[in-house]
Amino acid sequence: MREATLHAFSYMFAHRRKKKGDFRTLWNVQINAASRENGLPYNALIHTLSTSKIALNRKMLAHVAKEHPAVFTKIVAAAK
Repeated sequence: MREATLHAFSYMFAHRRKKKGDFRTLWNVQINAASRENGLPYNALIHTLSTSKIALNRKMLAHVAKEHPAVFTKIVAAAK
């Protein structure tokens, strides 16, 4: 049982770190799906957002794309 607990602790540590990457991947997929509906692939959207000085992180972009698609469309239009 002691050995199983030690393994569980090591996995727990690693999976806490992995969870952050999993969420970022999920956000990227959600942003890509919404941006392609607006005629822009993900990489072009992120590039145009950075060049037009629109500072929104991927978590917020994914939330806006999912909950408020009309606002996301305006963000994409402003980035173009």
